[in-house]
Amino acid sequence: MTALTLSTAAASGLRADAIVVGVAKGAKGPVLAPGAEAVDKAYDGSLAGILETLGASGGEGEVTKLPAPSGFKAPVVVAVGLGAVPEKDEAFDAETLRRAAGVAARALAGAKKAVLALPVTDAADLGALAEGALLGAYSFDAYKETGRSGGAAKNGKAPLGEVALLGGKPRDAAHKAAIARATAVVEELNRARDLVNTPPNDLTPEAFAAVATAAAKEHGIKVQVLDEKALAKGGYGGILGVGAGSAAAPRLVKLSYTSSKADKHLAFVGKGITYDSGGISLKPAGHNETMKCDMSGAAAVFAAVVSAARLGLEVNVTGWLALAENMPSGSATRPGDVLRMYSGKTVEVLNTDAEGRLVLADALWKASEEKPDAIVDVATLTGAMVLALGNRTFGVMANDDAFRASIVEAAEEVGEESWPMPLPEHLRKGMDSPTADIANMGERMGGGLVAGLFLKEFVGEGITWAHLDIAGPAFNESGPFGYTPKGGTGSAVRTLVRLAELTAAGDLG
Repeated sequence: MTALTLSTAAASGLRADAIVVGVAKGAKGPVLAPGAEAVDKAYDGSLAGILETLGASGGEGEVTKLPAPSGFKAPVVVAVGLGAVPEKDEAFDAETLRRAAGVAARALAGAKKAVLALPVTDAADLGALAEGALLGAYSFDAYKETGRSGGAAKNGKAPLGEVALLGGKPRDAAHKAAIARATAVVEELNRARDLVNTPPNDLTPEAFAAVATAAAKEHGIKVQVLDEKALAKGGYGGILGVGAGSAAAPRLVKLSYTSSKADKHLAFVGKGITYDSGGISLKPAGHNETMKCDMSGAAAVFAAVVSAARLGLEVNVTGWLALAENMPSGSATRPGDVLRMYSGKTVEVLNTDAEGRLVLADALWKASEEKPDAIVDVATLTGAMVLALGNRTFGVMANDDAFRASIVEAAEEVGEESWPMPLPEHLRKGMDSPTADIANMGERMGGGLVAGLFLKEFVGEGITWAHLDIAGPAFNESGPFGYTPKGGTGSAVRTLVRLAELTAAGDLG
């Protein structure tokens, strides 16, 4: 991953491939952002005018390159648009800085080193810039001709090698902590992206479990893996039912991070469908190609638990990865079959493409047995949520309004877009089954909410629970933007980590 350093040196004296400055959109043209003063001085105070002449406006995500002034050891200055100038006495917010750093890192792919002279007022700003740079520099080249050796893929560019952040103090404890936190969280988030981007012929449930096991051992996390025999013995009918049609057997992975100073326990549950064909209810043509991403929820949970361990958070965090491959075959679950779940409830399967809720149901009930203070499940669960909220926003449902609000607030704080969604009780009746306790399908309208209501049936009594439907933002099929690449995004990782931090600090209700 791209290396990060803090520097107090003058921008002119740093050897690098580029110096990055910020430019905002003012009422009368581009306005230089704080941090660019030394660079502007080297242009005799005319940098904003030069940028305007080159067509720059300061709009968010805009990149303008120009030769560095005489005397600089870097040959190029890169101006990154920050968007509108903040109101008087206000600074640029963390997400603006995060996105600007990500844009700069992407624009400088192939470079060995860049210096970021962007606005910094405190340690939080440094953390945001560090996160943005590391997220924006991400590239998945493992399957490209020379990318396997860690260099530039054929006909491509290697990720930016190093970023020096100006405005921070290398010996300041808060500044060092901000960089360390950003590095730990983004390394794990990028590992989640790698998992999402890995082809399903290589990332089977067994392979995913092996990755999780290796990481757990590296970071002092207790791990338990239930294979198909253990799942059958334990009565995990949902996970087994979904995986019944595949030659790749399902797994349930438990990751337990514990702190000796913790008095709170969070459980994270992730949907891990390593490939989703729809099963017997086969997806139509054009809907299968990206279904390797249907394990994004489990990837997010995995990354969040490892991040909590690396950060040494004073909270116990248990992650449950419900892993299966949903395939059609002679042994696959059929529409009309009835599954007996781990909870003992029976489910009539009306649509085998509504499989995520089945594996989550088993994992949710298992997680509930430990009586955690709260459970949060994460899943690419429904196309209905994409229709409702688009491709960049995940929905949040919960059995507690205050908890739901806390999650939305935490997501906003870390720069992830979310929206609170209801769980209307009248939609529950649509899942009544004449054969079983409940059906896995209900009314078509409000399908994302129906799925949430189904999951709610498998949460232990008295346990605070929330459901994050990340079907929209988990996989970016369009071009990259900000610090978000094409492909796997690592959606919800930062929100889960923030929830764990808030719980450890006693600031989460």
